[in-house]
Amino acid sequence: MSIAKGQIVEGVVTGITNFGAFIELPGGITGLVHISEVADTYVKDVNDFLKDRDKVKVKVINIDDKGKIGLSIRQAKVKPKKPDISFEDKLSKFIKDSEEKLAFLKKNTEQKRRRNSRS
Repeated sequence: MSIAKGQIVEGVVTGITNFGAFIELPGGITGLVHISEVADTYVKDVNDFLKDRDKVKVKVINIDDKGKIGLSIRQAKVKPKKPDISFEDKLSKFIKDSEEKLAFLKKNTEQKRRRNSRS
């Protein structure tokens, strides 16, 4: 099986190092998931996220001239699509929030003025 950049494939963790994990891909090809591509959160130790012989889905992000394959677990995950909000909806929400904040500030300012005028 040939591997192409951008492809998502399933592989097996064959080795873990302090800088990432080696993944065996279909066809016996091995690639590297760098520690920065293991998870969306900070990864101090790859062993906290992966174990030897784990099956993982990876995205091929790089194939260099020497045939080294760069992989990513975090980019292989399907991210939920944010709902599209129209400009008008965003604007009306902004105006509503602004009016609420202004009303709150005006109320507090008036209370402070009343307290100061009594003194």
